[in-house]
Amino acid sequence: MTEDEVKLDCRRLIKIEPRFAVVHNRLGPATPRHKPAGFMGLFQSIVSQQLSTQAASSIWARLIEAGITSPEALLQSSDDELRRQGLSHQKIRYSRALAESGLDWTGLHSLDTDEVIERLVPIVGIGAWTAQMYALFSLGHRDVFAPNDLGLREGIRILFELPERPKPKEAETLAQAWSPVRSVASLWLWGWYDYCRHQH
Repeated sequence: MTEDEVKLDCRRLIKIEPRFAVVHNRLGPATPRHKPAGFMGLFQSIVSQQLSTQAASSIWARLIEAGITSPEALLQSSDDELRRQGLSHQKIRYSRALAESGLDWTGLHSLDTDEVIERLVPIVGIGAWTAQMYALFSLGHRDVFAPNDLGLREGIRILFELPERPKPKEAETLAQAWSPVRSVASLWLWGWYDYCRHQH
C-alpha cells in the first residue's frame, strides 16, 4: 500500500464508520508497514512466532549472519546448526516445510487475499493469522482483517465502547462492513489499542 492509497482508504473508512474519525484526530492517517515478500518474509514470521520482538530480532540477525535466509541454505543446514542460531525443534520443522513447499512466490502477488491464504495455510506452521499478516505487510493488500488477532479485537472493544472483547466471529462480522478498506482499519485499531494502553 502506498501512502496515497492509505490516505484514500482512511477517508473511505471514516465515511463507512465515523467512529474512526476519533482515531484519525488523535493518531493521524494509518501508517503502512512493509515486510519482505517471498520466502524470507514468511520465514521471518515463523521465527518470530510467540517471541518478543527483541528475541525474534536477535535470532533473525544470527540467521542473516550465518547466511541462512533462502530455502536452499535452510535445507542444507543441519538441525544442530539451526538450533545454534536459536530455532526451536518445532520452528525448524516449520521452516523446512516452508523451504520444501515449492511455492510460486511471484504468483502469490497476483492472487487476492483469500487465495493467498488458501495457498499458505496448508503449509505446516502457517496458520490463518500468519497468512493474513503476509497478505497485509508483505503483499500490501488493502482489505485484510485478522479476526483472531487479540490487539484488533481489543482495539474494537475500546473504540466501540463494548463491555467485553468481541469473539473472533463477532469481530469478523463487524469488520465485514469496512470492506474493501479493512487493512487501514486493522492498522488504526492496533494503533488505537497501543495509544489507549499507554494513556493509563
